[in-house]
Amino acid sequence: MAQSLVGKETLRDRSVAPPPVQPCYIRLVEDDLTMLQRWRDGDRSAGEALCARHFDDVYRFFDHKIPGEADDLTQQTFLACIKARDQFLGRSTFRTYLFSIARNELITRLRRIPKFEHVDLETSSLDELVSSPSSELRKHEEVAQMRAALRQLPVEQQLLLELHYWHDLDAAALAELFEAPPGTIRVKLLRARRALRERLGTIPSSTPPTSGHPNDRLSSSLQDPDLVDDA
Repeated sequence: MAQSLVGKETLRDRSVAPPPVQPCYIRLVEDDLTMLQRWRDGDRSAGEALCARHFDDVYRFFDHKIPGEADDLTQQTFLACIKARDQFLGRSTFRTYLFSIARNELITRLRRIPKFEHVDLETSSLDELVSSPSSELRKHEEVAQMRAALRQLPVEQQLLLELHYWHDLDAAALAELFEAPPGTIRVKLLRARRALRERLGTIPSSTPPTSGHPNDRLSSSLQDPDLVDDA
């Protein structure tokens, strides 16, 4: 009986014996600064690997801001990095240094936009500076809504509004054109704005246009159509 128990115990011990330990191989990944130094020393493959390591992050940085130009701006960032690689003093991480270059490239691009050479980037948004595909679509929809509403007005009212707000004719010029006193023209403009606002309210999903297209002055006037125009 004792032998039988010993035999069972021995078999049980063998059945739960741990598996043999497998050798563990650890892959060492070089840090950015080591790869940068190798790059500086002439190892081109180290530079290519370093840029590839951060490419996706830099691309996303631009794609979230100027989607249509992310490719070009990413390329410009890495080209600038290649030119300035020896200027990096190691006071920050390489990634921080790379994003400082990306930020400069973005600001340079924004400064090239006409009328925004001296824009204050602490107060101006990208929505104001850059048109995204969605904002362009929204603007086209707003223009279509505005034109549809204008076509529903009496012809004289449509002409008054378009000539004044889209073609910059003031009250004096309109008075000459419509053969009416300037005061009468201002009253007619007021009534035309009220009528246009009412028509816009009948168009499905219409909202007063915002900015960034020829309707700017006209849409702004509709925010409070009862104000006396300075025409």
